[in-house]
Amino acid sequence: MILATLIYLIVIALAVLIHFEVLNVLTQWLPKLPGRRRASILFGVFGAIIAHVVEIWLFAFVYYFMLQTSFFGGLTGNISNSLLDCVYFSFTCYTSLGFGDINPYGHLRFLTGLEALTGLVLIAWTASFMYIEMQKLWKK
Repeated sequence: MILATLIYLIVIALAVLIHFEVLNVLTQWLPKLPGRRRASILFGVFGAIIAHVVEIWLFAFVYYFMLQTSFFGGLTGNISNSLLDCVYFSFTCYTSLGFGDINPYGHLRFLTGLEALTGLVLIAWTASFMYIEMQKLWKK
């Protein structure tokens, strides 16, 4: 359980750091982009989406490597434990969509809950970030 908790803390910290750095870079670049304000906002939205996708893949890699041993539990349902299945599962957890076609058991259950919580917080962070950036760009 201690090893699983350590892995969870590391992956969450990495996801938050990735998100922080991407939003920090976007904060610096968006006002400097030449051209139209609308293009700057679209650049910000796509940059944020890319950050979310990278974070989802980060969780997916953790699922994939944890599935290579039965120590951490596993996933049941319509899954072959391939990397792409883990990416799909990670997308549904991160976005709190939860189709329910794949179910975790063992220590992985806790990670899926933490991924959903992390995704919720990071998506909300992106929404507030984009709101602030849109206010700045549209006031000009």
